[in-house]
Amino acid sequence: MTHRERIDAAVRGERPDRVPVALWRHFPGDDQKADRLAQAHVAFYRSYDVDLLKVTPASGYYGDDWGLRAGYRPNREGVRSITDRPVKRAADWGRLRRLDPTHGAYGRELHALRLIADAVGGEVPVLETTFSPLSVARTLAGEQATVRYLREEPEALREGLEIIADVTAEFIRAALASGADGIFFSTQMATTDLLTREEYEDFGRPYDLRVLEAAGDALILLHLHGVHTMFDLFTDYPVQILNWHARETAPTIAEARAQVATCLACGVDAWNTLAKGTPEAVAQEVRDAIAQTGGRGHIVTTGCVMPIDTPEGNIRAAIAAAREA
Repeated sequence: MTHRERIDAAVRGERPDRVPVALWRHFPGDDQKADRLAQAHVAFYRSYDVDLLKVTPASGYYGDDWGLRAGYRPNREGVRSITDRPVKRAADWGRLRRLDPTHGAYGRELHALRLIADAVGGEVPVLETTFSPLSVARTLAGEQATVRYLREEPEALREGLEIIADVTAEFIRAALASGADGIFFSTQMATTDLLTREEYEDFGRPYDLRVLEAAGDALILLHLHGVHTMFDLFTDYPVQILNWHARETAPTIAEARAQVATCLACGVDAWNTLAKGTPEAVAQEVRDAIAQTGGRGHIVTTGCVMPIDTPEGNIRAAIAAAREA
């Protein structure tokens, strides 16, 4: 099977010729220029021959044109440190500009996508990373501040979410037109550590669904970020692939397989097993994950980005174990 055929089979709930595998990471520094970001992703794909190429822009890229300020300090995740946020008071939500996603930081990502799509020539499905409007709000104002606005000045936050949702939807349409096969859609606020289920239903779900509608029939991989996530609130989302921190929080892989028919993207603990374990431990964790799903409707992945210092031998062990299962 080709990479595309393998992913298509997994999305249909089948077991392809071998269980597909996809891993992803940040590329700090390279992600500030479209050509370098594209080169880094294409080189990663060529080196590991993954079945799905998830494009990982600079963390918080979507906030730059709204005034987010961030820069790199050494860290294993490869993300930027935020030095200034554009939303400092409730009135700032309504002052957010309706950005043109073909320019600025968004435009840089579209350029990188075109370069990546041209380089891989359709060999592998390419997903652009996007975020739920409430997750974008979290970056623009800060996590605790966003929770405070949600509870104390909800109408101001809603005004911001409307603008963010419209811009995100436009970016998704532009990304698909630029060569992406779909989107990697991340939500970072759907955890009971931050919100109640009712709050997410009110301030998260409606905007999520509006944004996802912009993807049409394109491939959507939904990423539930963090622990204590509200997994069951997302089982009816219009997505084909579901990814969560399966080794760190409920449900287990077997429990998720029993709950949903959606293709599951899971299997390896990025920060412990993949980054710190032996190749044998990595392979065993992959085999265990495949045993829990029977290899049907399953893409072997981590729960989130892998550390940038992950040993190459462990990466190759994960891929080999999936292919040999």
